[in-house]
Amino acid sequence: MAPYESDDTTTAGEAEEPRAGRRRAARYAVPVTVMGVAAATIGLVPALADSGDPDLPDITAAQLIEKIAQSDVERLSGTVKITTDLGLPDLGGLESGLLSGATGGEGGSSADPSGRLTELASGTHTLRVAADGPDRQKLSLLENAAEYSLIHNGKDVWGYDSASNEVYHATVDETDAKEGGAQQPPATPKDFAEEALKAVDDTTSVKVDGTAQVAGRDAYRLVVEPKQSGSTVGAVSIAVDGETGMPLKFTLTPSSGGSAVVDVGFTKVSFDRPDASTFEFTPPKGAKVTEDTEHDRGHGDFGGKPERGPKSEDLAKGLDGLRMLGEGWNTVAAFDTGAGAGLPTGEEAGGDLGGFLGSLGDQVKGDFGKGTVFSTRLVNALITEDGKVYVGTVTKDALVKAAEAGK
Repeated sequence: MAPYESDDTTTAGEAEEPRAGRRRAARYAVPVTVMGVAAATIGLVPALADSGDPDLPDITAAQLIEKIAQSDVERLSGTVKITTDLGLPDLGGLESGLLSGATGGEGGSSADPSGRLTELASGTHTLRVAADGPDRQKLSLLENAAEYSLIHNGKDVWGYDSASNEVYHATVDETDAKEGGAQQPPATPKDFAEEALKAVDDTTSVKVDGTAQVAGRDAYRLVVEPKQSGSTVGAVSIAVDGETGMPLKFTLTPSSGGSAVVDVGFTKVSFDRPDASTFEFTPPKGAKVTEDTEHDRGHGDFGGKPERGPKSEDLAKGLDGLRMLGEGWNTVAAFDTGAGAGLPTGEEAGGDLGGFLGSLGDQVKGDFGKGTVFSTRLVNALITEDGKVYVGTVTKDALVKAAEAGK
């Protein structure tokens, strides 16, 4: 089927009419949530080959966006592959120390999802997923001769690492879990698509670009691209199931070219209700069980409440002065850490550590003074010597210009 387009401006108006401020904030949220999911949640991010060219009825981009919005799939099971290529620096073994800290240090459990799911930040992984409404989900990360499973069933959240025979257990408020709990980062291609579509405005090109088969399902291709130069986002491609309207695949490619930064999709999928036994779990005999007694701790996408405490409160205070600079896909978030200084990169950082921090970024200067730019293939962040931070899905040059304009 030949590609067909709709008018970009009409599409944005018909699909959604958010206030300008909300659109700009949403665009900043897209890269942050994408990175957050890749780093620490159950985001589903596969490299998946499309096939076929199914003959589906013509549809406009506005109609396809509406079809996504109306999709109400809550029951499914399937297999997912995950490939994430953020271009993060090689930390030379520091990852193990960070992971140890995320799981509570030496006394932590290898089954704690807050540490295990950071593995999805890079490389390729295979997962099995299942869902039956908002209070029952399961994800299994398949490894060589081992498996890690994360299960939410009502008020219980279980993590199980077969390699170490360790179990993690936490409970959540059942009412909050059924209602979806607190706002969580995206966890499926549908969630990623909804976040990306919040960015649609008159700086965006939106079109239906033909059809494909994904996981044996006939799907439309929806392509979202920035009209502006200076963004690190090249294009977002969403494969939308022609029958249910559920996104089956989400791909974000960088403007610099090369492989996708994030690629989310199913290799197999069924919309039948999974068997109830799928979500049942009993700790195996002899397993070490760690109970999470921090009741206010979040639990990824499994209905937990957001983390409370001094760190969260301090962060919120630090973002009180959040400003959005620029427009469209070139929007940059700016805030003052209140520290009065940027990251230490010299002797004040402690010898080798200072040199290590400095080696991860590029030193820059401009009307704002001096600073360090830390880069991935998607998000760039500038931290100035006086403690101001500028972050966006923009190139290094565009970031420096935004900092000069917003000083």
